[in-house]
Amino acid sequence: MLDYVNGRIDDLTPATATIDCGGIGFMLNISLGTFSAIQGKGEARLYIYESIREDAWTLYGFATKAERSLFLMLTSVSGVGGGTARMVLSSFSVAEIANIITDGNDRLLATVKGLGKKTAQKIILELRDKVQALGIEPQATGGESAATATFNKEVHDEAVEALKMLGFPPAPTSKVVKAILADEPDAKVERVIKLALKSL
Repeated sequence: MLDYVNGRIDDLTPATATIDCGGIGFMLNISLGTFSAIQGKGEARLYIYESIREDAWTLYGFATKAERSLFLMLTSVSGVGGGTARMVLSSFSVAEIANIITDGNDRLLATVKGLGKKTAQKIILELRDKVQALGIEPQATGGESAATATFNKEVHDEAVEALKMLGFPPAPTSKVVKAILADEPDAKVERVIKLALKSL
């Protein structure tokens, strides 16, 4: 079983990271939180979760053990798969998710694509005590760091491509991304994707 990979970042998008370890490239599915944590770095250590099925072997990578632990907790809830858990981790930070669950804010959690209100309530019911045991410092939702990147076609295209990899159709996704960039022309790509996830 893989615990982590440590090596050169060969390729990085908001949805995937390829880490070169001794000439072998591990392509990992990542959250926006992990993308933000390793963006701009030459090397990274990512903690691994292996999802092995008869027809697929999928690797998920996480910048911290806390993020991986939260992912595993989310996927332990019936009806929450790896893709949905990654969507939750891309919509909120680990600390924000801890805050949402401990506060019982099912309405906010249900805004994540792929989660209905019943599933959100089930997550809160089953994970509240476990999340508190993790000792994650709660953080209020809605706070974003100041964006500095200049709006250009590259930001739009990268955001749309990342959302397409997460399963969203390109046409309506592009429309949402353009609307976000019209409101926030200087938004970074990870900020655009986070906002789009709440709208799609």
